[in-house]
Amino acid sequence: MAATRKLHLCAFLKPVSLHGAGWRYPGAWADANLNIGHLKALAQQLERSCFDAVFTADHLALLNMPMEALQRSHTVSTFEPLTLLSALAASTDRIGLVGTVSTSFEQPYHVARRFASLDHISGGRAGWNVVTTYNPDAARNFGNQDLREHDDRYRLAHEFHTVVRGLWDSWADDAFIRDQATGLYFDPARLQVLDYQSPEFAVRGPLNIARPIQGAPVIFQAGASEAGRQLAAETAEVIFGSETTLEGACSFYADIQRRLLALGRPELAIRIMPGAMIIMGETMAEAQVHRARLDSLVDYAQCLPTLSRLLGCDASGFAPDDPLPEIPQTNESQSTRAFVLELASREGLTVRQLAQRLGGYGGLTFVGTATSIADEMEHWLNARGADGFNILFPHVPLGVADVTDRLVPELQRRSLFRTNYEGATLREHLRLPQPGNAFFRLKT
Repeated sequence: MAATRKLHLCAFLKPVSLHGAGWRYPGAWADANLNIGHLKALAQQLERSCFDAVFTADHLALLNMPMEALQRSHTVSTFEPLTLLSALAASTDRIGLVGTVSTSFEQPYHVARRFASLDHISGGRAGWNVVTTYNPDAARNFGNQDLREHDDRYRLAHEFHTVVRGLWDSWADDAFIRDQATGLYFDPARLQVLDYQSPEFAVRGPLNIARPIQGAPVIFQAGASEAGRQLAAETAEVIFGSETTLEGACSFYADIQRRLLALGRPELAIRIMPGAMIIMGETMAEAQVHRARLDSLVDYAQCLPTLSRLLGCDASGFAPDDPLPEIPQTNESQSTRAFVLELASREGLTVRQLAQRLGGYGGLTFVGTATSIADEMEHWLNARGADGFNILFPHVPLGVADVTDRLVPELQRRSLFRTNYEGATLREHLRLPQPGNAFFRLKT
């Protein structure tokens, strides 16, 4: 009999919530994004529940939105990811530490050095979420007026990743002899000068830190476009998916598997983990009340432009507390429009409630009890829609406690999630192999 598949769980911890009103919920830590004491406590709580990793997002400019909306966003002040993860490394022992760093404005040597450092500091728990930057305001923070074209950004990201991986392999794993008697610190024959040259990058190397404990930090990626999917299939070991339906997730999963096969990579080379917000109650009705209360804290004027964009028409004249009126056909995205109309009809939402739902958090959300949410996760796992989930919290700390104290025990009861860490590194948590060195084999 085949072994039961088990879920992998990461926790989206920076910002602490992607819900627009998460910081306003009663009992929420409004300052959690910039409170290191709170963040350490949350990471330790997640580690006690044996999460694979905590994940930190990043943006290199204030969010690209009008000031009326921006002034209500709790994401405007957050820590730089690797600085935060280094602090969390010192206050945790096993949980993985995944940081987002963009390839658009960095240099490969800096990124390779910082992640190698984090991997050593944490004892082999580092992961790099490889992204490209699409916010034009970020470009202006780095002396550029324009961003590269979408596919060109991904082409650059692929080459950037290649250079970083080469730098991580600068030293053989056994290069450092540290023989105090002879005074020989390292073996020069076990050192590789990369000397990478291309129109984009000129990087001599070697890296001035030993090879990462994991061989290479685990590579994460989240692109959903054609170029993003191909980059993930070629380079990633974990993909944070964004599908909101099981049908879409299964299609995405199968597409990535086809790409892996074409590239000659094994089927289990990548873990696919969609982002999923968890809103819980003792009963389904209570969970729905929690969600409605959370959404109600989203400013209506702030989210009305989002509703107009998704519907493809101006919604500002709609009666806020009436059902959505008949919406004419437009040339905008028909699938997006259909999703919004179906959501409004299925849940009987008023215009205000619909706008607040989409303006708060419009991604995959599991709403229910520990039992019903575990049922959904198990279904996604067995249907090959996911290997696990990147858990988003509606607010902290209570949203984290709901998951660690109620959902995780239910998953463990079903033998769907570990009760203890079986290894020390992030690769071991994710059951991913340690990569070999491109330049050296270990001496026998």
